[in-house]
Amino acid sequence: MSDRTPVHSAPAATVRGMAATTPETTPYDDDGVVAEVSRPPGDSIGVAVLAHGAGGDRHAVILRAVAGELCARGLVVARIDLPYRQRRPKGPPSPSTAAADRDGIVAACAALRGESTGPLIVGGHSYGGRQASMAVAENPDLADGLLLTSYPLHPPGKPDRLRTEHLPSITVPTVIVHGSTDPFATTDELTAAVALIPAATRVVELEKVGHNLNPDRKPTATLTADAVVEVLLGRGR
Repeated sequence: MSDRTPVHSAPAATVRGMAATTPETTPYDDDGVVAEVSRPPGDSIGVAVLAHGAGGDRHAVILRAVAGELCARGLVVARIDLPYRQRRPKGPPSPSTAAADRDGIVAACAALRGESTGPLIVGGHSYGGRQASMAVAENPDLADGLLLTSYPLHPPGKPDRLRTEHLPSITVPTVIVHGSTDPFATTDELTAAVALIPAATRVVELEKVGHNLNPDRKPTATLTADAVVEVLLGRGR
């Protein structure tokens, strides 16, 4: 089952801000898992483990924005550094170490699942989301839901090199947040790819937004959290 939520421009006044109560955020560094963990002030309703894009780290703007909104809704959120980023502070990942990055995501899920008795959601931005989706396809018990922001469906300008082989093996509910001008996937390309996932899905599309999803100027984080709560946690609006 799939549905799509197109998002048009929204006046700044209509964009909900984060909760007035600032969540507690503390560093985590143990057994190869490096993260910033944000915890809501009250009881948590779940855990989200989010990985960064190829050029970023756990402090990426998009991760911080989404983590703030999810934490405001009651989730414990861990923004992790992938293993390749732990090895060096800058530079892109190597295809030869992608499996190790997936292992890092699996390790983070195992280490942080105990933060809540609620569902565990895994995902991330671009490369981090792609590796999370592959980890979920390889191990269906890894998480209860998948969150992908700016899924890199193909390299820019190379639509023939689709990264879809593992999508039919994803069996958990999935939310994909997509910018309509993202060079890594057109809306039509992404819609066709998402149809390969045999689980409940939702695509949240932001118009006139590119790969970075512009969370400092668009309601990206709020709309992402709305979809997570409704689709991945089953709590409605």
